[in-house]
Amino acid sequence: MDIIKITLPDGTVKEFDKGVTSYQIAESISGGLARNALVAKVDGVVTDLNVPINKDVDLQILTFDSPDGKHAYWHSSSHVMAHAIKELYPEAQFGVGPAIDNGFYYDFEIDKKLTEEDLEVIEKKMMEIAKRNETFEREEISKDKAISIYQERDDFYKLEIISDLDEEEEVISIYKEGEFTDLCTGPHIPSTGIIKAVKLLSVSGSYWRGDEHNRSMQRIYGVSFPKKKMLDEYLYLLEEAKKRDHRKLGKQLDLFSIQEEAGPGLIYWHPKGARLRHEVETFWREAHLTNGYDLVYSPHVGKSWLWEKSGHLHNYKENMYSSMKVDDQDYYVKPMNCPFHIMMYKNGLRSYRDLPLRWAELGTVYRYEKSGVLHGLLRVRGFTQDDAHIFCAEEQMESEIIEVLRFSLYMWKSFGFDQLKFYVATRPEKAVGSQDLWDRATDSLKEALVKEGLEYEMDEGGGAFYGPKIDIKIKDALNREWQMSTIQFDFNLPERFDMTYIGEDGKEHRPFMVHRALLGSIERFIGVLIEHHGGAFPAWLAPVQAAVVPVSQNYFEYAEKVKAQLEKAGFRVELDRRNEKIGYKIRDWETNKVPFMLIVGEKEESAGTVSVRQHKVGDTGAKMVDEFISELRELVDSKK
Repeated sequence: MDIIKITLPDGTVKEFDKGVTSYQIAESISGGLARNALVAKVDGVVTDLNVPINKDVDLQILTFDSPDGKHAYWHSSSHVMAHAIKELYPEAQFGVGPAIDNGFYYDFEIDKKLTEEDLEVIEKKMMEIAKRNETFEREEISKDKAISIYQERDDFYKLEIISDLDEEEEVISIYKEGEFTDLCTGPHIPSTGIIKAVKLLSVSGSYWRGDEHNRSMQRIYGVSFPKKKMLDEYLYLLEEAKKRDHRKLGKQLDLFSIQEEAGPGLIYWHPKGARLRHEVETFWREAHLTNGYDLVYSPHVGKSWLWEKSGHLHNYKENMYSSMKVDDQDYYVKPMNCPFHIMMYKNGLRSYRDLPLRWAELGTVYRYEKSGVLHGLLRVRGFTQDDAHIFCAEEQMESEIIEVLRFSLYMWKSFGFDQLKFYVATRPEKAVGSQDLWDRATDSLKEALVKEGLEYEMDEGGGAFYGPKIDIKIKDALNREWQMSTIQFDFNLPERFDMTYIGEDGKEHRPFMVHRALLGSIERFIGVLIEHHGGAFPAWLAPVQAAVVPVSQNYFEYAEKVKAQLEKAGFRVELDRRNEKIGYKIRDWETNKVPFMLIVGEKEESAGTVSVRQHKVGDTGAKMVDEFISELRELVDSKK
């Protein structure tokens, strides 16, 4: 029997007979690992545990603790849900059922509109199937056989998926568990018995492939775990997330609205929301100027040749709005700022002495998103992009990346986020630029992270077609990860637009271009910010930093003086003029999450003080107005 070498994540090399499976290797390491193993990563590719290994490979056994392990677990759970639906509703047809960031969903079509009570029945059936401990078995069949199978079932959705596969896709995989078969590329966990706790969270209407012009379906969202305790913890955090939902808080705090009748996915910023946004953008601009950036502004529309040149009309047209005729020429509203910044670069001859150029813009862009995926501030059609482009020479790459990393950490910590994860995304199968160029750029990204002492994970093949990148994910107060910042090399646009600079040798050279977004879109960032703080913003960001609350109308005049003092000091203050009982007003301002209430009555007017109440803390005692102003100034200046 031939011997193969298996290299484990810690560098240990073990020898096994050719044809050994990942599960057998897990058993040889420890019984506990074998019990918890879900899938394996073989030379960077996630596979089923029972796939024979016939050559020397790098191997990682994946459990629920790993992102890929969770993905496989939840994907398999979606199949079990589909199996349960099929047993309960034999006429059901199924669209797609992927794993998502926090669980899974499946789109399906049945004659009945499901209710919350129906979810409980499906959930119970899922646990029955799980207890059968049926094995997930992969089978590869020809495209013709797959068509035959789903034609026999009169399955519109699966037939459309098969017809959309590339012509050269001659072999198709299906997975069976028990009596249920589904079209799927996998991989899957070994058996249904590994699923120990399930909760179906909601059912809603959906459209096939997210397009409102297609057939309507139903979508069930769910989540599952290998331990009930993990599900209980998740459901607790889910309830907390509901309380923090930025759409709910946006309405409660009167920050923004979306006027569907005037256009979905477009944000209307109300006065308080505009104050919050103003503070975010003012900090952003001042921080960029301090960190060596120049600010630029670019148009909202451009002629079609610009988008043809950039490649957007070829590669991105489905996300762009339709053209408009101006002077018999086609114009498009911009989906990106990049081509405009390049036009500025090309406005004159550039020398190596000019580099690096760091140009930043809060540029409003418009992208067509299908109505089914729009979601409050997090997924919109018009948004302002925290955008910057760095044009530099090759020898400046690493130092520029280091500065961007430092800047990212500063920005996120200023807004109250201190848990960041870094990922280096490498060349995908289809890419522009030489391998040597990719290697040098990727190495500069890795080296910058190492020099800053930042741990990172590799995202093999996760780069854009035009260059490698660093993705930064943040964790919020509920331990949820959000993909926010990106530092992205681009080998495509400098070539397309023939960008050059004159080097020290007097010859033309191609500059390196780095796309860099720290906060992402301002809309999405503020949505995340609202949920992270639960609407209770730190004093420096709060739309209303203090509310002056007189105990009765008799003290309005003194309250006006207090308000004027704070406003003169530069703070955002409101005076409560309502003829309501003081207890009601205090409860209302607490609900509105204002950082400080300044209660004024006879005693405060006589002493020239205010009685200070802090949000979630309560009464902190009487203070002279100047003393309170000094303390608030310290909080604001320290970004607390």
